[in-house]
Amino acid sequence: MPEVPTGWSASVPDLPDVPEIAALLAAHQRAAHGSSSVDPEMVESNVAGTGSWTRREVIVRDPDGALAAWGLVHDRAAGRTVVEVTVRPDEEHADEVAKALFDWAADVARTITHARGLTETQLDSGAYAADDRQRRWLADAGYSQARTWLQMSRPVTPADADLPGPRAGVTVRRVATHEDGTPVAADLQAVHLVLEESFADHFNSYRESFPEFMQRLREDPGHRWALWWLAEVEDEAGEPAPGGAVVGTVLPPDDSGAYGSYIDYIGVHRRSRGRGVAKALLHTVIRDALEHDRNRVGLEVDADSPTGADGLYSSMGWVTSYKTESWHRDLRWSASRRSAATLSRRR
Repeated sequence: MPEVPTGWSASVPDLPDVPEIAALLAAHQRAAHGSSSVDPEMVESNVAGTGSWTRREVIVRDPDGALAAWGLVHDRAAGRTVVEVTVRPDEEHADEVAKALFDWAADVARTITHARGLTETQLDSGAYAADDRQRRWLADAGYSQARTWLQMSRPVTPADADLPGPRAGVTVRRVATHEDGTPVAADLQAVHLVLEESFADHFNSYRESFPEFMQRLREDPGHRWALWWLAEVEDEAGEPAPGGAVVGTVLPPDDSGAYGSYIDYIGVHRRSRGRGVAKALLHTVIRDALEHDRNRVGLEVDADSPTGADGLYSSMGWVTSYKTESWHRDLRWSASRRSAATLSRRR
């Protein structure tokens, strides 16, 4: 547990804590960029549902028992550990609590990485671009700003029913399913492979195994197999080959009560670029949102995308709602230190 101020308490959260955690996250978002989009179902999944298997969490309460902070460490993949620290906006002891949580997160990350048999991991955290307090805490904890991301959204309108279809030689289809509705494994593997190869030349790209990829995406309460698409492109022999893919989720209702769609991943293989594959995939997601009465499509894009994706999205009606930043810290230690630590625990 983190070393919290005298009279405070730290504990592992459980289902009864979910509403307070969701309220804390919403308050932080409103303070950081003026609005909130917290999904209580996602919080519940992370605390006690399917998402909890790969996460370690802690909550911190003040002497009056009020929830003041929350920390999360997510074992995302081999060599990649996500860290989240949230402290209520008006907390007098915020600096001290944040430091304790970032120190705790580093210790937990080391333990997780040891269990994988590794001697290094990248801590991946973040901040809203306008949140100077969070940015200062990250710098003090040894993180460096690595990237800026545009959080974009596009309204869905009746006119989107007339969006054009794919170019000649390009087809877009949902991943195939069996009679019972479960997806065909070969298509899921094709989506994973296309995305892995599409992002190979992108910032901070790393290999995520197929089981890790599948588990992580299925943890999202908005997960739907119907929002997984493959784009197939005819090769020189006229045979279809996977050339692009989209993985989407359903967004929770906004203030109007309408659900939305979110593009978690969109990738186009290098051999298929320049053939309108990205636009065909985006049009497919937009039309699907319209057909299911969802009023918006959201996505995140690298502000310095090597493919100029932000320009494409802007030209198709997406606008930036706010900006976020990735902050990274590399943790490394020698194999001898890991062995000594393991021996010490066995004793």
